[in-house]
Amino acid sequence: MDSIQGKHFSITDPKGVNTVIYQVNKTEKEFLKEYPKYTVERLDHIEEIRGDFNKKTFYVENPSKDGNKLVILSFGDERVVINTGILLGDEVKITKKPTPFKFTTIYSEDESEYKEFRYTPNLKRPISIIDPETTEEVKPTLYFDENTNEIMGKCKLKPYKSYFAFEIRDGE
Repeated sequence: MDSIQGKHFSITDPKGVNTVIYQVNKTEKEFLKEYPKYTVERLDHIEEIRGDFNKKTFYVENPSKDGNKLVILSFGDERVVINTGILLGDEVKITKKPTPFKFTTIYSEDESEYKEFRYTPNLKRPISIIDPETTEEVKPTLYFDENTNEIMGKCKLKPYKSYFAFEIRDGE
Protein backbone atom coordinates (compact mmCIF):
# COMPACT_ATOMS: atom_id res chain seq x y z
CA MET A 1 0.00 0.00 0.00
CA ASP A 2 1.37 3.41 -0.98
CA SER A 3 1.45 6.10 1.65
CA ILE A 4 1.57 9.83 1.02
CA GLN A 5 4.40 11.62 2.76
CA GLY A 6 3.39 15.07 3.87
CA LYS A 7 2.91 17.67 6.56
CA HIS A 8 -0.09 19.56 7.79
CA PHE A 9 -0.66 22.70 9.81
CA SER A 10 -3.72 24.62 10.97
CA ILE A 11 -4.82 28.23 11.13
CA THR A 12 -8.01 29.74 12.55
CA ASP A 13 -9.95 32.41 10.69
CA PRO A 14 -12.25 34.78 12.58
CA LYS A 15 -15.75 35.43 11.23
CA GLY A 16 -15.63 37.35 7.93
CA VAL A 17 -12.08 36.24 7.02
CA ASN A 18 -11.22 33.48 4.55
CA THR A 19 -7.57 32.43 4.24
CA VAL A 20 -6.07 30.53 1.32
CA ILE A 21 -2.45 29.39 1.10
CA TYR A 22 -0.25 28.80 -1.92
CA GLN A 23 3.04 26.97 -2.12
CA VAL A 24 5.71 28.68 -4.22
CA ASN A 25 7.62 26.24 -6.42
CA LYS A 26 10.91 26.99 -8.12
CA THR A 27 11.10 25.75 -11.71
CA GLU A 28 13.61 22.98 -12.38
CA LYS A 29 16.97 24.20 -13.73
CA GLU A 30 16.59 22.53 -17.11
CA PHE A 31 13.41 24.57 -17.81
CA LEU A 32 14.51 27.98 -16.45
CA LYS A 33 15.45 29.50 -19.83
CA GLU A 34 11.99 28.86 -21.29
CA TYR A 35 9.62 29.10 -18.32
CA PRO A 36 8.91 31.35 -15.33
CA LYS A 37 11.32 30.99 -12.41
CA TYR A 38 8.45 30.42 -9.95
CA THR A 39 5.02 28.81 -10.09
CA VAL A 40 2.23 28.76 -7.50
CA GLU A 41 0.15 25.84 -6.26
CA ARG A 42 -2.86 26.17 -3.98
CA LEU A 43 -2.74 23.95 -0.90
CA ASP A 44 -5.61 21.56 -0.21
CA HIS A 45 -7.32 21.97 3.14
CA ILE A 46 -10.21 20.82 5.30
CA GLU A 47 -12.39 23.11 7.40
CA GLU A 48 -13.91 22.75 10.84
CA ILE A 49 -16.41 25.31 12.20
CA ARG A 50 -15.85 26.23 15.86
CA GLY A 51 -18.38 28.83 16.96
CA ASP A 52 -17.53 32.09 15.18
CA PHE A 53 -14.18 30.69 14.04
CA ASN A 54 -13.21 28.49 11.12
CA LYS A 55 -10.25 26.16 11.71
CA LYS A 56 -8.47 25.18 8.49
CA THR A 57 -5.91 22.40 8.22
CA PHE A 58 -3.65 22.72 5.18
CA TYR A 59 -1.62 19.90 3.62
CA VAL A 60 1.78 19.92 1.92
CA GLU A 61 2.63 16.72 0.05
CA ASN A 62 6.30 15.74 -0.14
CA PRO A 63 7.69 18.62 1.96
CA SER A 64 11.16 19.85 1.06
CA LYS A 65 14.01 19.39 3.54
CA ASP A 66 14.98 23.02 2.82
CA GLY A 67 11.44 24.20 3.57
CA ASN A 68 8.39 25.05 1.49
CA LYS A 69 7.76 28.73 0.73
CA LEU A 70 4.18 29.84 1.31
CA VAL A 71 2.02 32.82 0.32
CA ILE A 72 -0.80 33.34 2.82
CA LEU A 73 -3.76 35.39 1.54
CA SER A 74 -6.47 36.37 4.03
CA PHE A 75 -9.55 37.80 2.32
CA GLY A 76 -11.80 40.02 4.44
CA ASP A 77 -14.22 42.87 3.95
CA GLU A 78 -12.93 44.82 0.93
CA ARG A 79 -9.25 43.93 1.56
CA VAL A 80 -6.63 41.21 1.29
CA VAL A 81 -3.88 40.73 3.87
CA ILE A 82 -0.76 39.16 2.33
CA ASN A 83 1.86 37.28 4.35
CA THR A 84 4.70 34.98 3.39
CA GLY A 85 6.03 32.07 5.35
CA ILE A 86 7.94 28.83 5.24
CA LEU A 87 7.04 25.32 6.32
CA LEU A 88 10.24 24.02 7.85
CA GLY A 89 10.10 20.66 9.61
CA ASP A 90 6.98 20.65 11.78
CA GLU A 91 6.68 24.42 12.03
CA VAL A 92 5.34 27.26 9.91
CA LYS A 93 7.36 30.44 10.29
CA ILE A 94 6.05 33.76 9.03
CA THR A 95 8.89 35.64 7.36
CA LYS A 96 9.87 39.18 8.28
CA LYS A 97 11.37 39.93 4.86
CA PRO A 98 8.59 39.92 2.26
CA THR A 99 8.83 37.81 -0.87
CA PRO A 100 8.67 40.05 -3.95
CA PHE A 101 5.49 39.39 -5.89
CA LYS A 102 3.17 41.38 -8.03
CA PHE A 103 -0.54 41.54 -7.36
CA THR A 104 -3.33 43.53 -8.87
CA THR A 105 -7.09 43.84 -8.91
CA ILE A 106 -8.71 43.08 -12.25
CA TYR A 107 -12.04 44.66 -13.16
CA SER A 108 -13.85 45.04 -16.45
CA GLU A 109 -17.30 46.08 -17.54
CA ASP A 110 -17.07 43.70 -20.50
CA GLU A 111 -16.82 39.93 -20.38
CA SER A 112 -13.17 39.37 -21.11
CA GLU A 113 -10.42 36.83 -21.24
CA TYR A 114 -7.42 37.58 -19.10
CA LYS A 115 -3.97 37.68 -20.64
CA GLU A 116 -2.55 34.38 -21.75
CA PHE A 117 0.15 32.75 -19.67
CA ARG A 118 2.51 29.82 -20.15
CA TYR A 119 2.51 26.60 -18.20
CA THR A 120 5.61 24.60 -17.32
CA PRO A 121 5.89 21.04 -18.68
CA ASN A 122 4.51 19.65 -15.38
CA LEU A 123 1.42 21.90 -15.81
CA LYS A 124 2.28 24.48 -13.16
CA ARG A 125 1.55 28.15 -13.75
CA PRO A 126 3.13 31.39 -12.55
CA ILE A 127 -0.09 33.32 -11.89
CA SER A 128 -3.28 32.81 -9.93
CA ILE A 129 -6.54 34.72 -10.30
CA ILE A 130 -8.92 34.56 -7.33
CA ASP A 131 -12.55 35.59 -6.86
CA PRO A 132 -12.27 37.60 -3.59
CA GLU A 133 -15.92 36.94 -2.65
CA THR A 134 -15.62 33.15 -2.69
CA THR A 135 -11.78 32.86 -2.57
CA GLU A 136 -12.07 30.27 -5.33
CA GLU A 137 -9.53 30.27 -8.16
CA VAL A 138 -10.67 31.18 -11.63
CA LYS A 139 -9.80 28.02 -13.51
CA PRO A 140 -7.94 28.67 -16.75
CA THR A 141 -8.82 27.09 -20.07
CA LEU A 142 -5.78 25.18 -21.33
CA TYR A 143 -4.77 24.90 -24.96
CA PHE A 144 -1.73 23.98 -27.01
CA ASP A 145 -0.20 26.85 -28.99
CA GLU A 146 1.18 25.25 -32.16
CA ASN A 147 3.17 28.38 -33.08
CA THR A 148 5.21 28.39 -29.85
CA ASN A 149 4.85 24.67 -29.10
CA GLU A 150 3.72 25.45 -25.54
CA ILE A 151 0.83 24.73 -23.22
CA MET A 152 -0.99 28.01 -22.55
CA GLY A 153 -3.88 29.09 -20.37
CA LYS A 154 -6.37 31.95 -20.26
CA CYS A 155 -9.11 32.84 -17.81
CA LYS A 156 -12.57 34.12 -18.67
CA LEU A 157 -13.64 36.93 -16.31
CA LYS A 158 -17.20 38.05 -15.61
CA PRO A 159 -18.17 41.67 -16.22
CA TYR A 160 -18.70 44.10 -13.30
CA LYS A 161 -16.72 41.89 -10.94
CA SER A 162 -13.33 42.41 -9.28
CA TYR A 163 -10.67 39.70 -9.14
CA PHE A 164 -7.40 39.42 -7.23
CA ALA A 165 -4.40 38.24 -9.28
CA PHE A 166 -0.87 37.55 -8.11
CA GLU A 167 2.39 36.29 -9.52
CA ILE A 168 5.69 35.45 -7.83
CA ARG A 169 8.60 37.28 -9.40
CA ASP A 170 12.34 37.06 -9.01
CA GLY A 171 13.57 39.64 -6.48
CA GLU A 172 16.32 40.91 -8.77
